[in-house]
Amino acid sequence: MSPPTIDSSVKHALHDLPTPDPDSPLRPRKPYRFSTLCATVENPSQKDQYGSSSVPIYQTATFKGVDGQYDYSRSGNPTRSHLEHHIAKISSAVHAFAVSSGMAALDIILRVLKPGDEVIAGDDLYGGTNRLLTYIRTHAGITVHHVDTTVPDALLPFILPEKTAMVLLESPTNPLLKIVDLAADLSDGQGTGTKCSYSCRQYNDESVSSTAARTLARTLSTDSATKYLSGHHDLMAGVITCNRDDVAKQMAFTINSVGNGLTPIDSFLLLRGTKTLAIRLDRQATSANAVAHYLDSLGFPTNYPGLPSHPNREVHEAIADGAGAVLSFSTGDKALSERIVGGTRLWGISVSFGCVNSLISMPCDLIRLYLLDDLEHALLDAGAIKYDNSVGKFVRRHAKLALEEETRDLPQNKEWLVSSPGKIILFGEHAVVHGVTAIAASVDLRCYGLVPTPETKDSAAPHGEQLDTVLLNALTDGPLKSLSDETQKHARTASQAFLYLYMMMAAYTPRRPSFNFTARATLPVGAGLGSSASFSVCASTALLLVFSRISIPPPPQPTDPATGHVHVSHQGRRALPSPVSSQVNHWAFVSEKVLHGNPSGVDNSVAVYGGALAYTRTGFSRKGGMEPISGFKSLKFMLTNSKVPRNTKELVAGVGRKKNEEPELVNDILDKIQSISHEAQRALADPELSRSELLSLLSSLISANHQHLVTLGVSHPSLEAIRSTTMKDPYNLSTKLTGAGGGGCSVTLLPDEVNDDAIAALIEELNALTYESYLTSVGGSGFGILSPYEHHRAMSRLPRQSLAGTMTPPSSPPADRESADPLGSGENESLRPSFEMGDKEKLKEWAESLGRWLYV
Repeated sequence: MSPPTIDSSVKHALHDLPTPDPDSPLRPRKPYRFSTLCATVENPSQKDQYGSSSVPIYQTATFKGVDGQYDYSRSGNPTRSHLEHHIAKISSAVHAFAVSSGMAALDIILRVLKPGDEVIAGDDLYGGTNRLLTYIRTHAGITVHHVDTTVPDALLPFILPEKTAMVLLESPTNPLLKIVDLAADLSDGQGTGTKCSYSCRQYNDESVSSTAARTLARTLSTDSATKYLSGHHDLMAGVITCNRDDVAKQMAFTINSVGNGLTPIDSFLLLRGTKTLAIRLDRQATSANAVAHYLDSLGFPTNYPGLPSHPNREVHEAIADGAGAVLSFSTGDKALSERIVGGTRLWGISVSFGCVNSLISMPCDLIRLYLLDDLEHALLDAGAIKYDNSVGKFVRRHAKLALEEETRDLPQNKEWLVSSPGKIILFGEHAVVHGVTAIAASVDLRCYGLVPTPETKDSAAPHGEQLDTVLLNALTDGPLKSLSDETQKHARTASQAFLYLYMMMAAYTPRRPSFNFTARATLPVGAGLGSSASFSVCASTALLLVFSRISIPPPPQPTDPATGHVHVSHQGRRALPSPVSSQVNHWAFVSEKVLHGNPSGVDNSVAVYGGALAYTRTGFSRKGGMEPISGFKSLKFMLTNSKVPRNTKELVAGVGRKKNEEPELVNDILDKIQSISHEAQRALADPELSRSELLSLLSSLISANHQHLVTLGVSHPSLEAIRSTTMKDPYNLSTKLTGAGGGGCSVTLLPDEVNDDAIAALIEELNALTYESYLTSVGGSGFGILSPYEHHRAMSRLPRQSLAGTMTPPSSPPADRESADPLGSGENESLRPSFEMGDKEKLKEWAESLGRWLYV
């Protein structure tokens, strides 16, 4: 029977392999498609004696008997024979051999060369191939010519009679994915009267379904089966296929002699991997196509056969069934490429591709890869792209022009003033750590931070999932060692978080800027109102601004009747784009990890985005993410600070221990809290629910949620005393702890019918018990940045408060007050004196009087 053939001119060509007899002469069966061939492992000449549906692993070195088919696994093994038959079938080849690696396969082929022979190879080859060719050139007296194989005529000058023994081709090449016209090149190699009897194609796995390309190989074809053929990175293997019997005998002799045939267990794993090859590659190629078009749209030089602009694309389409699942792109800057590769979280950094998960590597400044969202975040973290407000999408930032682009419109030498709200958790605290939905809202108590504008621009290294414990310990034992007193614990932990963020962002920068960062807050610290998250957001925002990791959009154009442009002022709301908030939220969560160990992420999310939201942590059975909730702004609450300090990290860990010790009890409580959160979320979104019904339902849910938290052991006698006071006549109010519990704050819902006199009496009664109460609104703005643009600013002084200790007094006002810089910054006047020594009670009013704030 003649060797199987394939018509490369037919799209999605059918494989002309032997098939069973037709059921009826009137309805003959069609040849099997590639996906069917991959999934069907059947060797008629080697039926299993027990009828096993999966090929057994013959894990043996020797076989008993005389004159049997197998005697020694180095020479042959039934598992390997099944694999080789299957590989030959899906490769449209007569013979196939499985060896220990792709490079071992190439080594076997190169052993047919003799001193004085010459080899023609491409100029864009895998590094291992180059190393092996260099070795035989140096030690075996073989000449190797590297040419641009994408140009068939480039081979002709090097094809010499009686010397050229092998043409080594690869398409697409690695890593530039250059397309080689295999048919034309191989015709050149064998149609010129030379002794070129070995026209070898080293096959690159990114287009592994291109059986037509294999068929074009005149003599030999090799694959690194470690990659897509296996698909799981759990074995090393190489494959050789050929159609000539004499060549097959040479290959078998060499493999048996050197003993690098594939082991039985690896043969089994590779055979199993090939069954899903077609479906895997089809899905991977779809993902790669999306990534390639995205990078191409950003302006990165992208190499991918599926792009319309890819050179020789029509040649590839003639010999392959798809564009493949590997692509590469260039950034033009090695350091930038390093930051992108290091910034991915879902992409694994690897030197070998083809696994089911996405992988990325970097030869020089070229990045090879094949999860689009994760790549986008890495590009953003590395500073390779930025969000262009004028077009509403990400655009590429050229490395040399990034500084110029960022500094073009911003005022220079101005101070950055940032702020972030606190939060209350109405439902789901503690349970949110274990995957339960929490409902939280921002409060109108805020933290503020002040930093100077940097003189130069830097880049920040992205942060992974795990904290750098070595750095944390170095900070604790080094610069923070003097803050060891218990009364300084808040200063110590805040300093540790800030310095950790600073060191991580500065990891890849040549400069370590020195500056003064000051933070002040109107919300109580350690009271369960998200003070640490509010601080984390302010610190992250300030550092991202200092390192120029985020940029402020330019002010919108004013209304222009001449052009018809209409501008409506939104007073700074929604002025900061989502990429900025995503960056801030990411680093704020890192800070929360430093402060609390295992935070849920809800506190920093509320502090960044403001408003009210339902938050479910990812990594559990329920779908993770955030969902905005409306309806909170019309509700009134009272916060009461018990003034009892507590340790959030210890309280969270305590619930975790209780869950391990009493899983049935705790899981039942978590399910009940989930029901409470779901019912509250539904009620707040129900437009037909009357206000009285809504308030009544929320009161009941608040009481129920608190009882479950008591069972979890996170309440405190002071919180129970506050709750008893608010529940008794004449108040009859619902109260629960908020935050970690164990002290801290409680939150009380104030229905409409409770009058101001009753609220004043309740506050007086709680104050008499040494607690501190205050009314608040919820659901306000998230983090904000005081606009740096001159026409948005106004100067205001904050009255000084009486402070203990010695502090530098504020600068004297200039003699000519009218000529002073209206921004209160630059050379004339700074915000810092008023900010650092002003009255805290008037901090919010002062900050709002400075000018336009920009919010997310």
